[in-house]
Amino acid sequence: MAEPVSASSPVLVIGLGRFGAATAGELDRLGRDVLAIDTDPDLVQKWAERVTHAVQVDARNIEALRQIGAQEFSIAVVAVGTSIEASVLVTANLVDLKIPQIWAKAMSATHGRILRRIGAHHVIFPEAEAGHRAAHLVNGRMLDFIEFDDDFVLAKLYPPKQIRGQSLRQSQIRSRYQVTIVGVKSPGHEFTYAEADTVISDHDIIIVAGIPEDVERFAAQR
Repeated sequence: MAEPVSASSPVLVIGLGRFGAATAGELDRLGRDVLAIDTDPDLVQKWAERVTHAVQVDARNIEALRQIGAQEFSIAVVAVGTSIEASVLVTANLVDLKIPQIWAKAMSATHGRILRRIGAHHVIFPEAEAGHRAAHLVNGRMLDFIEFDDDFVLAKLYPPKQIRGQSLRQSQIRSRYQVTIVGVKSPGHEFTYAEADTVISDHDIIIVAGIPEDVERFAAQR
């Protein structure tokens, strides 16, 4: 189990491909100090002014990691691109450096199992997760879809006709569809929490929570 760390702890991001760069950039936008490293000097130069620090380092070399102070970080993200061997070696180096939280990108289920076995605390499957999400969006009327590990999802969609013009109490959504509407957005307004007396209109967008099968079934209503 990963050790808890401060929400303001600096983050070490290894690999500045699309996933690593997006992670580093968003962390910087959120106000986190980021040390981004890559072996490609062009990528390092590109990101030097976009994150706190960017350094050209080969993270497969544990001594090189020590020289930049990687062992002082509480959180590290292994965003190495297409080389499973490099990903595994970098992750093993971070484990040896006793980084409390290691997040590692995996390219397959087998790759993910290896990363977990050598000590990665969190394994991320960005391509698989993006594909899974896209399938749900293409399959139904959903505008967005987020699935959590414990078989629970949040979906954004236009409301089925059967519940429009009624309050949530009247439509009895929980008993009829086994889902919960947690938020509603009317045109020109921000999302608000849904309550029993909230009336869903033709032009609203709703946020629905539940297990995937029930949310898919609800979204497919016409």
